[in-house]
Amino acid sequence: MFGPMPPPGPISDFLRHHYRHFNAATLIDAADAYVKHVDLGGRMMITLAGAMSTAELGLSLAEMIRRDKVQAITCTGANLEEDIFNLVAHDYYERVPHYRDLTPHEEKALLDRHMNRVTDTCIPEMEAMRRLEGAVLEEWVAADKAGECYFPHEFFYRVLRSGKLKKFHQIDPKDSWMLAACEKNLPIWVPGWEDSTLGNMYSGHCISGDVKNVHTVRTGIEYMMTLADWYTTNSGGNGIGFFQIGGGIAGDFPICVVPMLHQDLQRNDIPVWAYFCQISDSTTSYGSYSGAVPNEKITWGKLGIDTPKYIIESDASIVAPLMFAMILNE
Repeated sequence: MFGPMPPPGPISDFLRHHYRHFNAATLIDAADAYVKHVDLGGRMMITLAGAMSTAELGLSLAEMIRRDKVQAITCTGANLEEDIFNLVAHDYYERVPHYRDLTPHEEKALLDRHMNRVTDTCIPEMEAMRRLEGAVLEEWVAADKAGECYFPHEFFYRVLRSGKLKKFHQIDPKDSWMLAACEKNLPIWVPGWEDSTLGNMYSGHCISGDVKNVHTVRTGIEYMMTLADWYTTNSGGNGIGFFQIGGGIAGDFPICVVPMLHQDLQRNDIPVWAYFCQISDSTTSYGSYSGAVPNEKITWGKLGIDTPKYIIESDASIVAPLMFAMILNE
């Protein structure tokens, strides 16, 4: 039995008073349905596309993980690593609020300083990327020599648990969603990990011979196989919900596990996703997956007719923290 809910905090009060129509009202409806799904014993997967870690989503997502509002994450390789980049190099980041006005020569000047720009934020190569590379390379080489293989997120968990990076922490550790996930041993899937900075570095170390067996880091197909097992095991009861931030491979890869189970493995008793919400700024047109309305997913066997479905057409860096605040009753 659940005890009485504490009264809502000031953020939730503000949202309920002001967010009454259009995308704002959908935010409220989607947050309420999220809470209902989890409170009834359902599980929730969150998918992260774009550059949400560089947008410091960990400030709110980490608490969602700690409070058991998230049971699994699928993310791009960039989001996996960029939360740790921010953890160890935050003080070296530079913000460029006038990024829309930069000339090609000014962009080149940032390159010359090894400052890699993500919209209005520059990630420092040496303090962030190379610092993490050094720690992960030790794990890659050790596993390679031992004949062991791990997934990308498992290597990152090993680095975080080793304490190698603690001396470099530059933010409050409670604001890192990767640290929160590591503490919970949260299952993570990282499709297309090779399309990331550390993925590129790993390729380089395989080419140079530092890592002898390219399969020391497990990737795509094996990730889908483990996802199929996890979904089959956890989809009973109130089912598994799907909270999608952005589009692309972070969303498309995991949501496809259901039609794969049904159509390719003939496991027709497996339920479809039990909740669906997407935050997207993509317009609905011309075959865009990111802009596909939720009902289109019914035709692919991903969602059902009665699955609660929401799409909030807005900026995830604004919407996601507000939704998480409502879900946490802040």
